Amino acid sequence: MAIMLVCTLYVGAQTSPKSYDSYTGLVMAGYQGWFSTPEDGGNRGWYHYQGKEGFKPGSTNVDLWPDVSEYEKTYESPFTFENGEKARLFSPRDYSTVDTHFRWMKEYNIDGVFVQRFVVDQKWPLGKAHHDTVLDNAMKAARKYERAVCVMYDLSGMNAGDEQVVLRDIQQLARKYNLFDHSQCPSYLYHKGKPLVAVFGMGFNDGRKYGFNETGKIIQGLKRLGFSVMISVPGYWRQMERDTERDARLHQQIRQCDILLPWYVGRYNEQSFEAFKQHILVDMRWAEANQIDFAPLCFPGFSWHNMHFPRRGPGEEIPRNKGSFFKKQLNFNVSNGAKMIYIAMFDEIDEGTAIFKIARKVPKASPGSEFVPLERGVSSDHYLKLAGKASKKLKKKLKIK
Repeated sequence: MAIMLVCTLYVGAQTSPKSYDSYTGLVMAGYQGWFSTPEDGGNRGWYHYQGKEGFKPGSTNVDLWPDVSEYEKTYESPFTFENGEKARLFSPRDYSTVDTHFRWMKEYNIDGVFVQRFVVDQKWPLGKAHHDTVLDNAMKAARKYERAVCVMYDLSGMNAGDEQVVLRDIQQLARKYNLFDHSQCPSYLYHKGKPLVAVFGMGFNDGRKYGFNETGKIIQGLKRLGFSVMISVPGYWRQMERDTERDARLHQQIRQCDILLPWYVGRYNEQSFEAFKQHILVDMRWAEANQIDFAPLCFPGFSWHNMHFPRRGPGEEIPRNKGSFFKKQLNFNVSNGAKMIYIAMFDEIDEGTAIFKIARKVPKASPGSEFVPLERGVSSDHYLKLAGKASKKLKKKLKIK
């Protein structure tokens, strides 16, 4: 009974809960949900906040600092502001945190998120327990705020043979949340009449321990189980160059899927985006010719200085420019045939791609922990607003009410 409560908790509050039957017309974001604190009950410590030497001044994995002024529950961090005040952080293991995030999605007209599940964490009991809790929180909040939610498996770090981890996990989730009965879980995203599952990490040429044998088994297994499949591939997947394995199986496996999501993060900045537009248009045409839906990716900026300190220079590496970079991508895609959009990411402060509320006031800097503050002249909800406006424009263009 407790399992079903996740999907049916808010049934009594509304007679006909919103059902998400297609990705078409939606602006969705990725949701990492991977942050932990020592006091959140998950026994993972400062997970994903920490750097190579733990989480302390001089060692961290994040470049942005969240604006935590609206969170019900926060945790004191080892960092301080210039005035000596302790800086605080959140954990998505707390339902109140995820509730806040989904409330923002509703307030700013963002349709929902793809909740990440990392294969490497599924093999680690504490990691699996954390992400199970985050997904429970997301399913509950999605129903409460009538937002869409979809599972995305990140294969990064996966070994050969771990494809069965994905297939076992999704079957467990299907039973737990009644994913094949949309009336029981209407917030779960369907596409082409079936529950959608997204998979990130096929075809990258960065020395991964798995390959097309494993991704092929995952795609075929998901299809046999009755899911629609969205696959995320490198930015130069079509030409099979630069970031991509040169293997004919890449295109063969893409053609078996329902939605294609190329990973464009870091492939251009605001200046080079002008030239990259043609690349996106040809990607769209390939997908259309092969009868696959296409989800163009948009991101607000990029920075991983602290994660890779001291190899890289300080601060932003792809500047946000007060949202003009993000806005150009959103407007271009909406105006040039996009039927759905994927935003990277809702909450990723590690690589500086978060669109949720980030802080202008950041902790004191030291080498290895130099945080990128919100730009002057924009509000902390600026990027949420831009994403929400794009969602409205997309629906208007597609004549979706």
